[in-house]
Amino acid sequence: MRSYVWHPNTQMSEWDSFQKIVSGDGMWLQDSTGHRMLDAVSSMWCNVWGHSESELINALNSQARTLPHSSLFNITHTPAESLAECLVGICPGMEHVFYTDDGSTAMESAFKMAVQYWKNQGCPKHMLASLSNGYHGDTVGAMSAGYSDAFFGAYYSMVPQSIRIPTPNHGVDDWNDTLNHISETLESNQDIAALVMESGAQTAGGVVIYPDAFQDSVSQICHKHDTLLVVDEVATGLGRLSHMAEYAALQSRPDIAVYSKMLTAGYMPLAATLATDKVYDAFLGDYSESLHLFHGHTFSGNPLGAAVAHRNLELYEERQLLQHVRRISDVFADGLKMISDAPRVLDVRYKGLLAGIDVDITHNAQSANYTIYQIGRKNDIYLRTLGDTILVVPPLAISGDELSQIITGVLNTILAL
Repeated sequence: MRSYVWHPNTQMSEWDSFQKIVSGDGMWLQDSTGHRMLDAVSSMWCNVWGHSESELINALNSQARTLPHSSLFNITHTPAESLAECLVGICPGMEHVFYTDDGSTAMESAFKMAVQYWKNQGCPKHMLASLSNGYHGDTVGAMSAGYSDAFFGAYYSMVPQSIRIPTPNHGVDDWNDTLNHISETLESNQDIAALVMESGAQTAGGVVIYPDAFQDSVSQICHKHDTLLVVDEVATGLGRLSHMAEYAALQSRPDIAVYSKMLTAGYMPLAATLATDKVYDAFLGDYSESLHLFHGHTFSGNPLGAAVAHRNLELYEERQLLQHVRRISDVFADGLKMISDAPRVLDVRYKGLLAGIDVDITHNAQSANYTIYQIGRKNDIYLRTLGDTILVVPPLAISGDELSQIITGVLNTILAL
C-alpha cells in the first residue's frame, strides 16, 4: 500500500513500508501486527512516564472540555499562567516565560530575544556565537547556531552567518582550548549578542558530555564580556541528566533558558523560552518606541499543552522522579560499561539517562539508521541512530527490569551487526 507520509530525516527509498504503531502501553509500543517494542528513544527523547499515564490523559481530557485553545494575544488563561509560575519556580534566576510549539521555535525565540535585547539599548551587537558540534533545531535560525554539514549542508546558502567555536568530539583534554577560544572570540568581536550552548551535554552531536566546571566557566566568561548566555535544555533539562534545571546543577547563570521535549512528557507539543528580569526589562517602554518582542505563534501557550505540562511537572515532585532517575542511572551506567566491550563498539558516552554508542557499521550497504532499527525491532526495542551513533534515551520513569531489557536488546542488536 502506498504511503503518503513523508517521514522526517529518512531516506524514503530504503523503506518498502513502515510498521504502523497502533497503541502504547507503559514503556512499550505495539504495531499493527501485534509486535511490541520497548521505546528506547522515548519517542524522540520526550517521553517521561510511558505512553498510557492516566494522570496526563485526565489532565488533557479535562482541559479539552473547558478550553481547548485560546491565544495569548491580548488575553491569558489559567493553564499558561500556572505553568509559567511552576517553571520559574524550578529554574533559578528565570522570571518570565514565552511559549512556542517545539524546541526549534523556542530557540528561534531565544535568538530574537538576544538580538533585540541589544538593539533596544542602541547597541550594535547582532551576531550569535555557538559551539561546534552543537544542535539547536531544524529551523533557519536554529541551523545557523547549530550548523552541521552532515545535517544541513543542502541548506548552506540560506543559513545566516554565526560564529562557531571549535570543540572536541569527546574527552576532556581539549576543553580548556575551547574556553580560551570563547574568551578570545568574545574579546575580539564586539558584535556578538549571545553565546548559545546545549546545557550539560551536546545531544544530536553524538552525546558529547562536558567536563566538570566547563559550563560554569563559560558562564563566567560571558558575564565578563557582557555577552548574553543562552542555554538549550530542550533535550537535557527536566530530568534527563538527573536535574530539573541542568544549568543550575552546573552552577552556570544563563540569561535565557529553553525547554521542550519532556515538558509535556511527550503528550502534546509545547515549548518554553525563559528569560531573566534583565532581559525582559529591556523590552519595556512606550508602544511608540517599538521595544516589545516582535514574535508570536498561533499556538503559543496552548491550554491543552500547558495543562498537561503543569500536571507532568507536579508528578515529578509527587513521585520523586529525580530520585528515581539518579538511582536507575547506576543500572544504566553498569549496562553501558558492558556494551562498551562488545565488538564493533568504538566508544560509549553517557550521563543520567542519555547515552551515545559509536558503532562500526561501515561494512553495511544500508544506512545505520535502517539497519539498527530493523535489528533492534527483532530484539523488541525501538532504536534510532544519528549517523553511526546509537542513541539510547529511555523514558525517565522506566523500571530497572525494563532498563535491563533495553541494555540486553541494544547489546544483542550490536552483536548482530
